[in-house]
Parts: sequence; structure tokens; C-alpha cells
Amino acid sequence: MPPVLAFGLRLAPAAPAEHLLTHMARSILAKHSGLLARLGPYRHCRFALSASDVPMSFCLDLGKDPLVITVHTNPPEADARITGKLAALIGLVHGVWDGDALFFSRDLTVEGDTSAALALRNAIDDAELDLGAEIAALTGPFSNPAARIISLAESLTGVPFTRSGAIR
Repeated sequence: MPPVLAFGLRLAPAAPAEHLLTHMARSILAKHSGLLARLGPYRHCRFALSASDVPMSFCLDLGKDPLVITVHTNPPEADARITGKLAALIGLVHGVWDGDALFFSRDLTVEGDTSAALALRNAIDDAELDLGAEIAALTGPFSNPAARIISLAESLTGVPFTRSGAIR
């Protein structure tokens, strides 16, 4: 994660990020209705995604209906916690990096219920999500300029915000 971007993330207020992330997650679930079913018995788990390069953790609480995502400076209590650099966590969503390779190289750690974490990874892989496209779609009539900004941010930072920007 580029230091400037990491610094900006540290200063960003949590409430707008939580609202945006929750709205985006609900939109994704509406478009990919099978995603939750794919989780099977882990459908109501709490997942913490902790970025090791910025003091930021996200809690994906599937037990709440509707789903809620919260942002924390310290990792929250969760059934499973996945920790890695923010770029790696984002890249996992797009399939840029192999989660198993990151895990065995210790670039990614999983704590708690590893079966739940694996079920989440498999459900996300199966859905073939594109976070950049999801974010751009949320901007409505400004989706084309938003997509260009996301593409520019991707090229400047090396963080894979889109599936099409994935380096294989």
C-alpha cells in the first residue's frame, strides 16, 4: 500500500466508509443471490478482515439482517479473522493472488474458524466479484468518470481495484 494512500485511510472517518461498504455489500448480495447460500452453515458468521499495513479492520457481520459492515482501528471479535496487507485482501476478491499461496507464505493469516474463512473465500471466488465495477455502479450517472478514476488509482497504486486490472 503506498504510504500516501495508507495515511489517507488512517485519517478517513469510519462512518462514511461503513455506510459505503455496507451499501456496496448489500448491492453485491442483491446481484449475486447465491453468494450467501454458498456459505452453507457459515451463513451467519462474523468475519474480520484486518489490514496489516494500515490500522484498519472491517467486520462483515452476516448475522445481521440486513448485512452490516463496520470499520475498526483494532480487530473486532469475529468467528474468523483474515489478516494481510490491504492490497492482498482486495486482490483476493479479484483472484489476482492465490489465497493458498499467500497463506503458506505467511503473507496472509487466518485465525478462528478456518472452515468459515475458507467458505467465504470459495463463495467470493465463485461470484467473480469486481469491486471497482460495483463502486462505479453506485455513482449512477457518474459511473463512467468513476470507473476512469478507479482505473487511474489502480495504475498509480498497483492495488487491483478491478477484476479486469488483475495481473495473472
